[in-house]
Amino acid sequence: MVSAIIVAAGKGTRMGANVDKLWLEVGGQPIVAHTWKKFNDATVVDEIILVVRDGMQAHFTELAAQFRFQKPFKLVVGGAERQDSVWNGLEAVSPKTEIVAIQDAARPCTDAELIAATIEAARETGAAVAAQPVTDTIKETADGKIISRTVDRSKLWSVQTPQTFRIEVIRKAILAAREKSLVLTDDTAACELIGQPVRLVKSVSPNPKVTVPGDLPFVELLLRNF
Repeated sequence: MVSAIIVAAGKGTRMGANVDKLWLEVGGQPIVAHTWKKFNDATVVDEIILVVRDGMQAHFTELAAQFRFQKPFKLVVGGAERQDSVWNGLEAVSPKTEIVAIQDAARPCTDAELIAATIEAARETGAAVAAQPVTDTIKETADGKIISRTVDRSKLWSVQTPQTFRIEVIRKAILAAREKSLVLTDDTAACELIGQPVRLVKSVSPNPKVTVPGDLPFVELLLRNF
């Protein structure tokens, strides 16, 4: 059984004060509705766990009814940090779950092929992540003003979501991070703590995360054309 955990408990502070980016409309629908639909429609996913801020449960229940999402879902309250929210989601998955795909709610363009590819890679390796090789020239700076050096980009990848795992692997990894009181913004970083190999799965189609206002027109264009 495959479960998807959609992490929708963040505040998205870079979008601006008093703006909940997940509920901004793109193409006539809230961003989070697009993301939810991708996993609702993915035949390889059996259930969806949405990790939300406390007090938002009714809004998500209404969203499910509005868009007639048919796949079984549960709503779980998020934690103080990302790995706490993911842990809460892991605690809510079905006892039959073997594979779990963890997705940013603000990444609405993830396609079915990429979801399936990370699931297959996680079955083989234990952990997998959607990613793209870095193509820009990368510079390092010590003070944020002056370039210190050019970084070799040939070995650099930008990781995205879904980040997909065998259930026992991600539980062990996040427990290790929690025991060390580490704050991680990336689930695969927890795997690095326990020496778990993570397979890179190349994103063939654009798979951006909505972070700042300037991301919205690009995401709307992608959703309209793909």
